[in-house]
Amino acid sequence: MIASVRGEVQHVGLDRVVVVVGGVGMLVHTTPGTASSCRLGATADLATTLVVREDSLTLYGFGSEQDRDMFETVQTVTGVGPRLALAMLSVLTPDQLRAAVARGDLVTLTKVPGVGKRVAERLVLELRDKLGPLSSAAAGVAGSTAGGGGSAGHGPGGQAWREQVGEALTGLGWTAKQADAALDTVAPPPGDPVDIASILRAALRELGR
Repeated sequence: MIASVRGEVQHVGLDRVVVVVGGVGMLVHTTPGTASSCRLGATADLATTLVVREDSLTLYGFGSEQDRDMFETVQTVTGVGPRLALAMLSVLTPDQLRAAVARGDLVTLTKVPGVGKRVAERLVLELRDKLGPLSSAAAGVAGSTAGGGGSAGHGPGGQAWREQVGEALTGLGWTAKQADAALDTVAPPPGDPVDIASILRAALRELGR
């Protein structure tokens, strides 16, 4: 198990970063919020988990151990794999997810792409006793958010940003039609600077409504 990585950030994508550890560039899949908090050339310290498959080794990274632990815990639910777990943490913070499960809030849970009513019901049934009590900050919260702070930097002008953000959204599980509708809503006015990470977070909030 690779529990954490610390090193210089060599590349920042919308949902992944490359961190150089001991001269080796490690590709780490993240939530958009975690990716946007990383800076090229700066040092990143990510809590990680390695998912081993017969044909792949995939490293997932998070800004905190709480996020990493939640990522691992939700995968104990039948039908929930790494991709769906990452989508959950892209839309909901750990406290918001814990609040939704504690309250049996299927509406909030089904805002996550790929989580239908049956999966939401299993999340409530199988996780209610595993996630522990709500923190005081989460006691009154059960909404959705893209999470994370900062910005991955300004992207290209024109419409190139739209393709990049659209790919990130469809990679998280939304359809191209849903992604396009969200991008129509959050698109910056023509001529304004384009901050891809901010647009992605705004699109995630829009899709989580």
